[in-house]
Amino acid sequence: MDNKINSSPVEKEKITMPEMLTVSPSPHVKSPETTTTLMVDVLIALSPAIIWGVVVFGWRAAMHVLLSVAAAVGAEALYEKLMKKPITVRDCSAAVTGVLIAMNVPVSVPLWMPVVGSVFAIVVVKQLFGGIGKNFVNPALSARVFMLSWAGDMTRFTAAGDRINSLLPALGEADVVSSATPLAALKTGALPSESFLDMFLGRQGGCIGEVSAVLLLVGAVYLLIRKVITWHIPVAYIGTVAVLTFIFSRNGMFSWEFMLYELLAGGLMLGAFFMATDYSTSPVSPKGRIIYGIGCGAITVLIRFFGTYPEGVSFSILIMNLLVWYIDKFAKPRRFGGKTSGK
Repeated sequence: MDNKINSSPVEKEKITMPEMLTVSPSPHVKSPETTTTLMVDVLIALSPAIIWGVVVFGWRAAMHVLLSVAAAVGAEALYEKLMKKPITVRDCSAAVTGVLIAMNVPVSVPLWMPVVGSVFAIVVVKQLFGGIGKNFVNPALSARVFMLSWAGDMTRFTAAGDRINSLLPALGEADVVSSATPLAALKTGALPSESFLDMFLGRQGGCIGEVSAVLLLVGAVYLLIRKVITWHIPVAYIGTVAVLTFIFSRNGMFSWEFMLYELLAGGLMLGAFFMATDYSTSPVSPKGRIIYGIGCGAITVLIRFFGTYPEGVSFSILIMNLLVWYIDKFAKPRRFGGKTSGK
Protein backbone atom coordinates (compact mmCIF):
# COMPACT_ATOMS: atom_id res chain seq x y z
CA MET A 1 0.00 0.00 0.00
CA ASP A 2 2.79 2.41 0.99
CA ASN A 3 4.65 1.58 -2.18
CA LYS A 4 1.66 2.62 -4.30
CA ILE A 5 1.25 5.93 -2.42
CA ASN A 6 4.92 6.84 -2.77
CA SER A 7 5.12 5.84 -6.45
CA SER A 8 6.05 8.36 -9.10
CA PRO A 9 3.30 9.83 -11.32
CA VAL A 10 4.49 7.65 -14.23
CA GLU A 11 4.25 4.51 -12.13
CA LYS A 12 0.80 5.54 -10.89
CA GLU A 13 -0.30 5.96 -14.52
CA LYS A 14 0.96 2.48 -15.32
CA ILE A 15 -0.92 1.03 -12.37
CA THR A 16 -4.26 2.70 -13.11
CA MET A 17 -4.17 2.54 -16.91
CA PRO A 18 -6.53 -0.23 -18.13
CA GLU A 19 -4.97 -2.72 -20.51
CA MET A 20 -6.44 -3.00 -23.99
CA LEU A 21 -7.57 -6.57 -24.60
CA THR A 22 -9.02 -8.08 -27.75
CA VAL A 23 -11.72 -10.58 -26.85
CA SER A 24 -12.73 -13.22 -29.38
CA PRO A 25 -14.42 -16.62 -29.19
CA SER A 26 -12.33 -19.79 -29.02
CA PRO A 27 -10.40 -21.52 -30.41
CA HIS A 28 -7.54 -19.06 -30.09
CA VAL A 29 -5.40 -20.60 -32.83
CA LYS A 30 -3.79 -18.75 -35.71
CA SER A 31 -3.22 -20.53 -38.99
CA PRO A 32 -2.22 -19.40 -42.48
CA GLU A 33 -4.93 -21.68 -43.90
CA THR A 34 -8.19 -20.03 -44.86
CA THR A 35 -11.24 -21.13 -46.76
CA THR A 36 -9.80 -19.44 -49.82
CA THR A 37 -6.45 -21.24 -49.65
CA LEU A 38 -8.19 -24.59 -49.17
CA MET A 39 -10.53 -24.02 -52.10
CA VAL A 40 -7.68 -22.87 -54.34
CA ASP A 41 -5.81 -26.08 -53.45
CA VAL A 42 -8.87 -28.10 -54.51
CA LEU A 43 -9.06 -26.21 -57.81
CA ILE A 44 -5.37 -26.89 -58.43
CA ALA A 45 -5.87 -30.58 -57.65
CA LEU A 46 -8.82 -30.80 -60.06
CA SER A 47 -7.01 -29.02 -62.89
CA PRO A 48 -5.26 -32.08 -64.43
CA ALA A 49 -8.54 -33.99 -64.74
CA ILE A 50 -10.30 -30.92 -66.16
CA ILE A 51 -7.62 -30.36 -68.78
CA TRP A 52 -7.75 -34.02 -69.76
CA GLY A 53 -11.53 -33.80 -70.07
CA VAL A 54 -11.12 -30.98 -72.58
CA VAL A 55 -8.45 -32.95 -74.47
CA VAL A 56 -10.56 -36.08 -74.92
CA PHE A 57 -14.02 -34.50 -75.24
CA GLY A 58 -13.33 -31.19 -76.98
CA TRP A 59 -13.87 -27.50 -76.33
CA ARG A 60 -17.51 -28.04 -75.40
CA ALA A 61 -16.21 -29.56 -72.15
CA ALA A 62 -14.36 -26.32 -71.40
CA MET A 63 -17.53 -24.36 -72.11
CA HIS A 64 -19.42 -26.51 -69.60
CA VAL A 65 -16.82 -25.73 -66.94
CA LEU A 66 -16.83 -21.98 -67.62
CA LEU A 67 -20.62 -21.68 -67.69
CA SER A 68 -21.05 -23.81 -64.59
CA VAL A 69 -18.51 -21.80 -62.57
CA ALA A 70 -19.97 -18.49 -63.77
CA ALA A 71 -23.48 -19.62 -62.80
CA ALA A 72 -22.38 -20.82 -59.35
CA VAL A 73 -20.43 -17.66 -58.53
CA GLY A 74 -23.14 -15.41 -59.97
CA ALA A 75 -25.93 -17.20 -58.09
CA GLU A 76 -24.06 -16.90 -54.80
CA ALA A 77 -23.28 -13.21 -55.29
CA LEU A 78 -26.83 -12.37 -56.38
CA TYR A 79 -28.47 -14.30 -53.54
CA GLU A 80 -26.24 -12.71 -50.91
CA LYS A 81 -26.85 -9.28 -52.45
CA LEU A 82 -30.62 -9.72 -52.36
CA MET A 83 -30.53 -11.10 -48.80
CA LYS A 84 -28.18 -8.26 -47.73
CA LYS A 85 -25.54 -10.73 -46.58
CA PRO A 86 -21.76 -10.38 -46.94
CA ILE A 87 -20.59 -11.36 -50.41
CA THR A 88 -18.44 -14.48 -50.03
CA VAL A 89 -17.58 -15.44 -53.61
CA ARG A 90 -13.92 -14.59 -53.04
CA ASP A 91 -13.53 -17.68 -50.88
CA CYS A 92 -13.73 -19.72 -54.13
CA SER A 93 -16.11 -22.32 -52.64
CA ALA A 94 -18.76 -21.51 -55.25
CA ALA A 95 -16.14 -21.90 -57.99
CA VAL A 96 -15.24 -25.36 -56.67
CA THR A 97 -18.92 -26.34 -56.70
CA GLY A 98 -19.26 -25.14 -60.29
CA VAL A 99 -16.20 -27.09 -61.42
CA LEU A 100 -17.38 -30.29 -59.75
CA ILE A 101 -20.82 -30.00 -61.32
CA ALA A 102 -19.30 -29.62 -64.79
CA MET A 103 -17.04 -32.61 -64.15
CA ASN A 104 -20.09 -34.71 -63.25
CA VAL A 105 -21.98 -34.32 -66.54
CA PRO A 106 -21.50 -35.90 -69.97
CA VAL A 107 -20.08 -33.50 -72.55
CA SER A 108 -23.14 -33.94 -74.77
CA VAL A 109 -25.68 -32.40 -72.33
CA PRO A 110 -27.24 -29.06 -73.28
CA LEU A 111 -25.12 -26.10 -72.19
CA TRP A 112 -27.91 -24.76 -70.00
CA MET A 113 -28.05 -27.89 -67.84
CA PRO A 114 -24.91 -27.35 -65.70
CA VAL A 115 -26.03 -23.73 -65.30
CA VAL A 116 -29.36 -24.85 -63.84
CA GLY A 117 -27.55 -27.42 -61.70
CA SER A 118 -25.15 -24.79 -60.34
CA VAL A 119 -27.95 -22.42 -59.40
CA PHE A 120 -29.78 -25.27 -57.66
CA ALA A 121 -26.64 -26.30 -55.76
CA ILE A 122 -25.78 -22.80 -54.57
CA VAL A 123 -29.21 -21.40 -53.78
CA VAL A 124 -31.24 -24.41 -52.65
CA VAL A 125 -28.61 -26.71 -51.15
CA LYS A 126 -26.09 -24.20 -49.81
CA GLN A 127 -27.45 -20.71 -49.22
CA LEU A 128 -30.96 -21.56 -48.01
CA PHE A 129 -29.34 -23.53 -45.19
CA GLY A 130 -27.07 -20.66 -44.14
CA GLY A 131 -24.14 -20.73 -46.55
CA ILE A 132 -20.79 -22.44 -46.50
CA GLY A 133 -20.29 -24.87 -43.65
CA LYS A 134 -24.01 -25.14 -42.88
CA ASN A 135 -25.22 -27.30 -45.75
CA PHE A 136 -25.76 -30.90 -44.67
CA VAL A 137 -25.41 -32.54 -48.09
CA ASN A 138 -22.86 -32.02 -50.83
CA PRO A 139 -24.08 -29.28 -53.22
CA ALA A 140 -22.38 -30.64 -56.36
CA LEU A 141 -23.70 -34.16 -55.88
CA SER A 142 -27.16 -32.84 -55.06
CA ALA A 143 -27.07 -30.95 -58.35
CA ARG A 144 -26.04 -34.10 -60.24
CA VAL A 145 -28.94 -36.06 -58.78
CA PHE A 146 -31.28 -33.13 -59.54
CA MET A 147 -30.09 -33.09 -63.15
CA LEU A 148 -30.97 -36.78 -63.46
CA SER A 149 -34.49 -35.44 -63.93
CA TRP A 150 -33.26 -35.15 -67.53
CA ALA A 151 -32.21 -38.80 -67.55
CA GLY A 152 -31.87 -39.06 -71.32
CA ASP A 153 -29.27 -36.30 -71.42
CA MET A 154 -27.43 -37.40 -68.29
CA THR A 155 -27.01 -40.98 -69.48
CA ARG A 156 -25.89 -40.33 -73.06
CA PHE A 157 -22.11 -40.59 -73.11
CA THR A 158 -19.57 -40.22 -75.88
CA ALA A 159 -16.45 -42.29 -76.31
CA ALA A 160 -13.15 -40.74 -75.29
CA GLY A 161 -11.57 -39.11 -78.33
CA ASP A 162 -14.90 -38.19 -79.93
CA ARG A 163 -14.23 -34.48 -79.44
CA ILE A 164 -17.14 -32.07 -79.64
CA ASN A 165 -15.66 -28.74 -80.71
CA SER A 166 -18.87 -27.26 -82.09
CA LEU A 167 -20.60 -25.09 -79.50
CA LEU A 168 -23.72 -24.55 -81.60
CA PRO A 169 -26.58 -24.80 -81.08
CA ALA A 170 -25.61 -23.05 -77.87
CA LEU A 171 -28.62 -24.11 -75.84
CA GLY A 172 -29.14 -27.51 -77.40
CA GLU A 173 -27.57 -30.90 -76.95
CA ALA A 174 -24.65 -31.98 -79.06
CA ASP A 175 -25.24 -34.28 -82.00
CA VAL A 176 -23.19 -37.28 -80.96
CA VAL A 177 -23.09 -41.03 -81.25
CA SER A 178 -23.88 -42.58 -77.89
CA SER A 179 -21.28 -44.93 -76.47
CA ALA A 180 -21.60 -47.42 -73.61
CA THR A 181 -19.43 -46.74 -70.58
CA PRO A 182 -17.52 -49.54 -68.83
CA LEU A 183 -20.02 -49.46 -65.96
CA ALA A 184 -22.95 -49.79 -68.34
CA ALA A 185 -21.24 -52.76 -70.00
CA LEU A 186 -20.65 -54.44 -66.64
CA LYS A 187 -24.28 -53.84 -65.74
CA THR A 188 -25.45 -55.80 -68.77
CA GLY A 189 -23.09 -58.67 -68.06
CA ALA A 190 -20.64 -57.84 -70.83
CA LEU A 191 -16.93 -57.15 -70.56
CA PRO A 192 -15.90 -53.53 -71.21
CA SER A 193 -14.12 -52.97 -74.50
CA GLU A 194 -11.55 -50.74 -72.80
CA SER A 195 -8.39 -52.18 -71.29
CA PHE A 196 -7.31 -51.51 -67.72
CA LEU A 197 -4.62 -49.18 -69.04
CA ASP A 198 -7.18 -47.22 -71.07
CA MET A 199 -9.37 -46.79 -68.01
CA PHE A 200 -6.44 -45.84 -65.80
CA LEU A 201 -5.14 -43.21 -68.20
CA GLY A 202 -8.53 -41.84 -69.23
CA ARG A 203 -9.41 -43.35 -72.58
CA GLN A 204 -12.96 -44.36 -71.65
CA GLY A 205 -16.45 -42.92 -71.94
CA GLY A 206 -17.99 -41.14 -68.99
CA CYS A 207 -18.52 -37.73 -67.45
CA ILE A 208 -16.09 -34.93 -68.26
CA GLY A 209 -13.95 -35.11 -65.15
CA GLU A 210 -14.15 -38.72 -64.02
CA VAL A 211 -12.51 -40.69 -66.83
CA SER A 212 -8.81 -40.47 -65.89
CA ALA A 213 -8.05 -42.34 -62.68
CA VAL A 214 -4.35 -41.46 -62.77
CA LEU A 215 -4.93 -37.69 -63.00
CA LEU A 216 -7.50 -37.80 -60.21
CA LEU A 217 -4.96 -39.69 -58.11
CA VAL A 218 -2.33 -37.03 -58.90
CA GLY A 219 -4.74 -34.39 -57.60
CA ALA A 220 -5.51 -36.50 -54.55
CA VAL A 221 -1.82 -36.85 -53.69
CA TYR A 222 -1.50 -33.06 -53.90
CA LEU A 223 -4.39 -32.62 -51.45
CA LEU A 224 -2.88 -35.17 -49.07
CA ILE A 225 0.51 -33.46 -49.17
CA ARG A 226 -1.13 -30.10 -48.55
CA LYS A 227 -3.14 -31.70 -45.72
CA VAL A 228 -6.40 -30.48 -47.21
CA ILE A 229 -7.81 -34.00 -46.83
CA THR A 230 -6.83 -37.04 -44.80
CA TRP A 231 -6.53 -40.64 -45.97
CA HIS A 232 -9.35 -42.04 -43.82
CA ILE A 233 -12.39 -41.52 -46.06
CA PRO A 234 -10.81 -42.30 -49.48
CA VAL A 235 -9.00 -45.41 -48.23
CA ALA A 236 -12.06 -46.73 -46.37
CA TYR A 237 -14.32 -45.93 -49.34
CA ILE A 238 -12.17 -47.39 -52.14
CA GLY A 239 -11.01 -50.26 -49.93
CA THR A 240 -14.58 -51.30 -49.17
CA VAL A 241 -15.49 -51.28 -52.87
CA ALA A 242 -12.35 -53.31 -53.62
CA VAL A 243 -13.06 -55.96 -50.98
CA LEU A 244 -16.75 -56.38 -51.83
CA THR A 245 -16.23 -56.55 -55.59
CA PHE A 246 -13.35 -59.00 -55.14
CA ILE A 247 -15.47 -61.31 -52.99
CA PHE A 248 -18.64 -61.01 -55.07
CA SER A 249 -17.21 -60.90 -58.59
CA ARG A 250 -19.68 -61.20 -61.47
CA ASN A 251 -19.91 -61.73 -65.23
CA GLY A 252 -17.67 -64.80 -65.10
CA MET A 253 -14.52 -62.73 -64.58
CA PHE A 254 -11.65 -63.41 -62.26
CA SER A 255 -12.10 -61.69 -58.90
CA TRP A 256 -9.17 -59.29 -59.35
CA GLU A 257 -10.27 -58.47 -62.91
CA PHE A 258 -13.81 -57.57 -61.89
CA MET A 259 -12.50 -55.58 -58.92
CA LEU A 260 -10.18 -53.47 -61.10
CA TYR A 261 -12.97 -52.69 -63.56
CA GLU A 262 -15.20 -51.54 -60.70
CA LEU A 263 -12.47 -49.38 -59.19
CA LEU A 264 -11.44 -47.66 -62.42
CA ALA A 265 -14.91 -47.20 -63.94
CA GLY A 266 -17.38 -44.45 -63.14
CA GLY A 267 -16.95 -41.69 -60.61
CA LEU A 268 -15.42 -43.64 -57.72
CA MET A 269 -12.06 -41.82 -57.69
CA LEU A 270 -13.65 -38.40 -58.16
CA GLY A 271 -16.22 -39.06 -55.45
CA ALA A 272 -13.88 -40.65 -52.92
CA PHE A 273 -11.20 -37.97 -52.98
CA PHE A 274 -13.02 -34.78 -53.92
CA MET A 275 -16.64 -35.02 -52.76
CA ALA A 276 -16.91 -37.52 -49.92
CA THR A 277 -14.17 -35.53 -48.14
CA ASP A 278 -16.14 -32.27 -48.13
CA TYR A 279 -15.60 -30.67 -44.71
CA SER A 280 -19.21 -29.61 -44.17
CA THR A 281 -20.74 -32.98 -44.91
CA SER A 282 -18.24 -35.51 -43.52
CA PRO A 283 -17.39 -36.61 -39.95
CA VAL A 284 -14.78 -34.78 -37.93
CA SER A 285 -13.06 -37.66 -36.12
CA PRO A 286 -10.77 -40.25 -37.75
CA LYS A 287 -12.95 -43.10 -36.47
CA GLY A 288 -16.06 -41.42 -37.83
CA ARG A 289 -14.43 -40.86 -41.22
CA ILE A 290 -13.54 -44.54 -41.53
CA ILE A 291 -17.12 -45.55 -40.69
CA TYR A 292 -18.40 -42.99 -43.18
CA GLY A 293 -16.07 -44.26 -45.93
CA ILE A 294 -17.07 -47.89 -45.34
CA GLY A 295 -20.73 -46.90 -45.57
CA CYS A 296 -20.15 -45.03 -48.84
CA GLY A 297 -18.35 -48.04 -50.32
CA ALA A 298 -20.98 -50.56 -49.27
CA ILE A 299 -23.88 -48.49 -50.63
CA THR A 300 -22.01 -47.85 -53.89
CA VAL A 301 -21.57 -51.57 -54.49
CA LEU A 302 -25.17 -52.29 -53.49
CA ILE A 303 -26.54 -49.79 -56.01
CA ARG A 304 -24.15 -50.89 -58.78
CA PHE A 305 -25.15 -54.52 -58.31
CA PHE A 306 -28.90 -54.20 -57.77
CA GLY A 307 -29.96 -50.70 -58.85
CA THR A 308 -31.38 -49.73 -62.22
CA TYR A 309 -28.85 -46.93 -62.61
CA PRO A 310 -25.33 -48.37 -63.13
CA GLU A 311 -23.55 -45.83 -60.89
CA GLY A 312 -23.97 -45.51 -57.15
CA VAL A 313 -21.31 -43.02 -56.05
CA SER A 314 -23.49 -39.90 -55.93
CA PHE A 315 -26.35 -41.62 -54.11
CA SER A 316 -24.09 -43.34 -51.60
CA ILE A 317 -22.32 -40.13 -50.56
CA LEU A 318 -25.59 -38.22 -50.24
CA ILE A 319 -27.12 -40.99 -48.11
CA MET A 320 -24.07 -41.03 -45.84
CA ASN A 321 -24.18 -37.20 -45.64
CA LEU A 322 -27.52 -37.58 -43.88
CA LEU A 323 -25.96 -39.92 -41.30
CA VAL A 324 -22.95 -37.76 -40.43
CA TRP A 325 -24.55 -36.33 -37.27
CA TYR A 326 -25.16 -39.84 -35.92
CA ILE A 327 -21.69 -41.01 -36.91
CA ASP A 328 -20.09 -38.03 -35.17
CA LYS A 329 -22.12 -38.74 -32.05
CA PHE A 330 -21.16 -42.42 -32.06
CA ALA A 331 -17.48 -41.78 -32.81
CA LYS A 332 -17.08 -38.84 -30.44
CA PRO A 333 -13.69 -39.17 -28.69
CA ARG A 334 -13.73 -39.73 -24.95
CA ARG A 335 -12.78 -36.65 -22.97
CA PHE A 336 -9.72 -36.99 -20.74
CA GLY A 337 -11.00 -37.89 -17.30
CA GLY A 338 -14.56 -38.28 -18.59
CA LYS A 339 -16.99 -41.04 -17.74
CA THR A 340 -17.31 -44.15 -19.87
CA SER A 341 -21.08 -44.17 -19.62
CA GLY A 342 -23.87 -41.68 -19.28
CA LYS A 343 -24.73 -38.67 -21.40
